Amino acid sequence: MRRVGVELEMNGLDIDRLTAICGRYLQLAHQITGRYERQLVGDPAGDWRIELDFTLLREMGREQRSADDLGDDLRASVEELLKWVTNDLVPLELISPPLPMDRLGEIDGLIELLRAAGAKGTSGSLVSAFGMQFNPDLPNLQPATITAYLKAFACLHDWLAPRARFSLTRRLSPFADPFPPAYIRQLVAVDYWPDQHQLIADYLQANPTRNRALDMLPLFKHLDAEQVQAATADPLIKARPTLHYRLPDSLIDQPGWGISATWQDWLQVEALAADRARLDACCRAYGDHLEQGLGRLLDSWKAQVERQWLSRT
Repeated sequence: MRRVGVELEMNGLDIDRLTAICGRYLQLAHQITGRYERQLVGDPAGDWRIELDFTLLREMGREQRSADDLGDDLRASVEELLKWVTNDLVPLELISPPLPMDRLGEIDGLIELLRAAGAKGTSGSLVSAFGMQFNPDLPNLQPATITAYLKAFACLHDWLAPRARFSLTRRLSPFADPFPPAYIRQLVAVDYWPDQHQLIADYLQANPTRNRALDMLPLFKHLDAEQVQAATADPLIKARPTLHYRLPDSLIDQPGWGISATWQDWLQVEALAADRARLDACCRAYGDHLEQGLGRLLDSWKAQVERQWLSRT
């Protein structure tokens, strides 16, 4: 069975409270790996991680302090200042291991508990820009399969974005921008089916950044680290054989919100990518739409997707 990892950002709970709730619900033991990092161990799928989404503070939190060391006192003061300054801006992140897809329902149950305990998402503050991210396995890592997913996502982005309830704060933040228009046109060309090297090269030329709603850099670094590192030296790109879908907001504090609806929306990408004839037809229609100029205002692509290009099964 294919697997998917889930990353969920929030604040409103301290790390120990969040760890305790998750550990009790999942029936897992916890380990303290730093002042801002915890692991939940014992799940057959792998370890869960809970951490502050701030690399510098995580690194500082792994350092041992001595009460008699003046330098340690100074570093502790800097650390406390950073915590205070970033309190509303930087979330705690719950990161699952790659889970069999039939276990995703467990996360909805966990979300309900966290909401009841006071967890807050993007809507909890005007300055919050918290997301929920999926890291789904692909059926295989062949270039044609990867290209099909890119094409399907490009075609469905305008429908997905409003359903992901992408907040203004996150739109203004460097997290999940759409693909550039020229790259979208390249993707939806019906004859665009490159080999792996060309696929990665084209992506890197247009998207040398993690700031994309569908971030392909982890996958492409897994496939060809040298090619990716020649285009971007970002140390936060972690190689893994999965997609990285970054669009949805974390609305964990809102009643009724959970993972299921967003996952069902993602499955529309899966369905379109898996149907070559329908994908080619959709790409052709989207390409025609993009060439209409002002005529696009008369019939939005989102409306066309809803009428014609969604799977009804």
